[in-house]
This record gives sequence, structure tokens and C-alpha cells, in this order.
Amino acid sequence: MRLGTWVTLLIGVGSVAAAQPRSYGDWHDDAPGVLRHITPESMPQPYATSSAAHAPSVVPRPAGATLRAPPGFSVEQYMGGLDGPRTLRVAPNGDVFVAESSAGRVRILRPTANGAKPQSMVFATGLDYPFGIAFWPPGPEPRFIYVAETSRVVRFPYAPGDVRPRGAAQVIVPHLPTGGHATRDVVFSRDGRTMFVSVGSSGNVDTSGEEGRADVLAFDPEGGGRRIFASGLRNCTAEAIAPVTAALWCVVNERDGLGDDLPPDYATSVRDGAFYGWPWYYIGDHEEPRLKGQRRDLAGRVTVPDVLIQPHSAPLGIAFYDATQFPQAYRGDAFVTLRGSWNRARRTGYKVVRVRFADGKPTGEYEDFLTGFVASDQAVWGRPVGVAVAQDGALLVSEDGNGTIWRIAYQGK
Repeated sequence: MRLGTWVTLLIGVGSVAAAQPRSYGDWHDDAPGVLRHITPESMPQPYATSSAAHAPSVVPRPAGATLRAPPGFSVEQYMGGLDGPRTLRVAPNGDVFVAESSAGRVRILRPTANGAKPQSMVFATGLDYPFGIAFWPPGPEPRFIYVAETSRVVRFPYAPGDVRPRGAAQVIVPHLPTGGHATRDVVFSRDGRTMFVSVGSSGNVDTSGEEGRADVLAFDPEGGGRRIFASGLRNCTAEAIAPVTAALWCVVNERDGLGDDLPPDYATSVRDGAFYGWPWYYIGDHEEPRLKGQRRDLAGRVTVPDVLIQPHSAPLGIAFYDATQFPQAYRGDAFVTLRGSWNRARRTGYKVVRVRFADGKPTGEYEDFLTGFVASDQAVWGRPVGVAVAQDGALLVSEDGNGTIWRIAYQGK
């Protein structure tokens, strides 16, 4: 079968999708189209392998290193020289907002013709590890931009096209727990009435000092009515609203220390009042061995996530594809960025995957979409974090290892 090549220097060669879904593997197995389907039944027992400490070295992009996407897609560097770009969100007018978390600022990238290098402007500075960005009210004429800092949620008066806030930051949620996992995302329900804020745990399997953590919190747009929407989510790093069902989704970094292939990270719809297990259980009624017997009353009450992702992949971003540039088969699917983890002997993650849906429901499968960020068993040159669908239908992906953003566009067969 002829796979096709691309004229762009940064494009590799597509690969044939696996005949049958795989469960586990490492970066040597990664290639566009490789399909994975992990089920609770396929999980190993705790400590089937030792717990590895294998953090990657981040190196500059090696000469000749290429990124690979499926046949028909081009991949080009959209922007470089950024300071740890993380979450990407696209405004109604097409401006791309970028959270440069460690720099404490939010930047705007304004697209130019034909996907060329965008204009770059700083929107806001002096923020406390900003991560989540949301526009309110939903629709073509938002009046505010909400930013989730690690310790609070603020909003700026805004109109589409603004490159500076129209006023000072307004504190909407004054206090969020700090320490440990620092990312806080913010999204609004489709009707704009509910603001969802994700707060990760402070540690791995802690049971104390976790009030208001490992949760998705719900507020009204003014910051009132605070309640726990869902709990037991160790670190819901990023949120999104599904286009067909309008359900809240998030991607979750599960716990460490149980071995290379346990427990899976996941992407899941988040149900009001649901409990997802952390810290006492994982992936349903699988009891955490380090907390054995402590909360047997919770057995049978744990919600099983929708899509299990290879353990220690570290998903950090999710975006649903609702544009028309990509082939029709991509409509309604989700893209998830996998930043990679320190807790696996053979490296996995460091790629973007496509989570498959059928009629608005997840199939449980995901496939490699963008690969090539790993340089060797010891080193990587990119760590994907943010993902967003640009106004023209291209996919934008940030990576915070070398501070770049990549644009993936469909060129046709």
C-alpha cells in the first residue's frame, strides 16, 4: 500500500493503522493510525512491574527531526520562542489565546492569511500560573475572558478583537487550594449558566488536606453557588464541552507508583454527582493497595471512565473537532495531548491522539494522530499540552518543552 509523503520539511511518512487495537506499548510503537483500546479487564495487577523513575531530558529539536500525521495532513511550526505555552483557546473572531503559565501571562496570536506566522501580542501579565481560559457568555459576542489561575479565577472585560483588557481583572473565585498539582481549567456549560473549574489533588494518594481538591467545582458566572460537581478525579487537567451531547469532559492524570501499566489515565464525560475513585479506588472498584480496607463503603459507587489511556501518558489537553476542514470522519471526535510522565521505564506519551466517537458516544478507542516528539529512550524535544481547533479548521498544538505551537491542516489525498 502506498502511504504518501509530504512536501513540507517537517512532515514524516504516514503509517498503516493496526489491524487490531493494541493495549500497551511504548514510543517505538507510535505512528499515525496506531489504534489502542484499553479495558478494565486488560489491566495488570498492582506492582506487576516496579515503579520507575525515568524523567525525560528535554533537548532542542534535533536536526532532521520530523512530526508525523496521517496521510493527507501537513504539519508546520506555527509559532516558536514562547515561554512554556500551555492551554490554547480560540476566540469567536479567530484570535488564539495562549496561557504561558510559568511566565504568568496570556498571549494572543492573531492568524494571518493561509496559516502563515501569526501576529503576537501580550494580553495580560502578572498572573499566578494561568492555565484555563474561557469566553463568556458563549457565542459570537463574549463580554468577558475568564482566566483560571492556580489560586483563583479572574475575568477581564472584553470584546472580540481586543488585544488588551477593557478594564482591571475582576476576582470571581477568590480562593482555590494551592500546592501540588497547579493547573486549573475553566469552561462554561453550553447555556453559559454554569462555570466548571477543575482542581487537582495535592499529591499521589493523599487522604488528608484534600478539601476542595481532586474535584470539578461548579459555580455561577459571578462565582456564586459553589458546589462539588464531581469528585475522585485525581487531576482533571483540562475540560471541554462535547458538541453533540453538551456533556462536560475532562482528561485525568491518574496516580503513580503502581507499576508501568497501572492505572490508566483517562478521558471521560463528567456526570453531576459522580465519584471516580481517587484516592481509594481506580477505574471502578479496583482498590488502591496502599489504602486497602480504608473505605470499603465506597465499593460499587465508583464511576468507570469512558476512555482509558495508556498509564503515565499524562493527558493535559482536550478539544473536540467540530469544524469542516478535516474529513467528515473526524467530526465529533476529540483530540487529546499526552505530555508524558516520569513514572514509566519505557517512555510513552509525547504525542497527540484522536479519541473516537460514534453518534456522540465514545467507542473506548483512541489512535495516534501526531507523533515524533521523542528523540531517544532518554530524551524528548516536545511535550504536547494545549490543543484547539482554529477558526479555519486546522488543529493547533502547543508544547512546553521548547515553547512552540504546531499547525496541522488537511491538504487532501
